[in-house]
Amino acid sequence: MSVKKLTEAYTLFDKANTQDPNTEDVNGSLIPKELIYGQRMTQTLEAFDPEASDALKLAARSQHICRWEIPRSNYVMDRTGYLKWREDLKKFHAKKASEILQHIGYNTETIDRVSFLLQKKKLKKDEETQTLEDVICLVFLNFYYEDFLIKHTQEKVIDILQKTWRKMSEKGHKAALQLLYSEKALDLIKRALNE
Repeated sequence: MSVKKLTEAYTLFDKANTQDPNTEDVNGSLIPKELIYGQRMTQTLEAFDPEASDALKLAARSQHICRWEIPRSNYVMDRTGYLKWREDLKKFHAKKASEILQHIGYNTETIDRVSFLLQKKKLKKDEETQTLEDVICLVFLNFYYEDFLIKHTQEKVIDILQKTWRKMSEKGHKAALQLLYSEKALDLIKRALNE
């Protein structure tokens, strides 16, 4: 597949994500949250699976596309509300990404595959869905976990770490254990894995 098309897709995904009103401080610059998230997904996928297919690369970059348009606060603040929000988001991301890919001229097969991956279909059974899930978990652990643990109780952090670990493959676990963590962050990972 053409590098030109892939680059164009990344550019349009990023353009959509620059509209994010939520920002993150990255080395002293405020960057739209979903813009930097998409770029981190690509960077992590390239390191984790250098041979990834174009469909997987496209799914990784558009994993959170325009996520702010469906805020969590629109749903009941319980587990059922959370799960409904997550399901709606998957379909929303798949639709947004598909529209952009159609505009560029990707074939139906690629668009359907990206949509399949973004909806996390056949997790643990489909190799690419699993790779995408591993990359999502690695991005969380590498870029968001340290902030997360400051804001939550140890019980909550351990619970989230255990859930994250269950979603990952053996290869994902190995990559996760090679990341650099603060002493406290690593200690909580060890506790989560031993409980």
